[in-house]
Amino acid sequence: MKIVETYSHLNGLEFLLVHKPQLWQEIQSVITAVDAEKCKSKVSKEKTIKGKLLYSPIDMNAAFNKLLRAKEWHESRVSYWVTRSEKLIRKTLAMTPEEQKKEIEAAGEKPIFSYNQTDFVKDRVAIEVQFGKYSFVAYDLFVKHLAFYVGDQIDVGIEILPMKSLQSHMSSGVAYYEGEFYNVVRQGRGVPAVPLVIIGIAP
Repeated sequence: MKIVETYSHLNGLEFLLVHKPQLWQEIQSVITAVDAEKCKSKVSKEKTIKGKLLYSPIDMNAAFNKLLRAKEWHESRVSYWVTRSEKLIRKTLAMTPEEQKKEIEAAGEKPIFSYNQTDFVKDRVAIEVQFGKYSFVAYDLFVKHLAFYVGDQIDVGIEILPMKSLQSHMSSGVAYYEGEFYNVVRQGRGVPAVPLVIIGIAP
């Protein structure tokens, strides 16, 4: 695979280039090490292209997983407690999970345990490799990366997406770089409030 496009949101890429250049080089090397042709293994069942070989999201995810795990990128979770009270949510956002629970209980409300999980984290950088539906990408960008950033677990979130040229040879409904890039830019310069690097890849 190769990197075709890169978008830096809130100076995400600039942060990597200045503070973590080795990690940025590592990410680039992982992407180039993924053999696209080996991932072209899914036989289409869709009427218009039935029988055609497509790129398999499962195989591509497996390839990224193997390469990133070999370079010691690990799964991580951010846990927190929620409740129905907006006032309490705002008050407890920056607290530790233990403090959140105590504060919610002290106010007479019921604390509800929740968490966000991301597959690849290393040295305060999180990567999501996304070959799923559009809604998954929105959740990554506007919830997952933001949760890890607000929880002081990461400095930058990275989202790896197929370019439209790759997505057109995958199952229908898969998100693609150009569309998600548009969605982020449309929100305005400060939304989501987390430094990001959005990467578009193709064979």
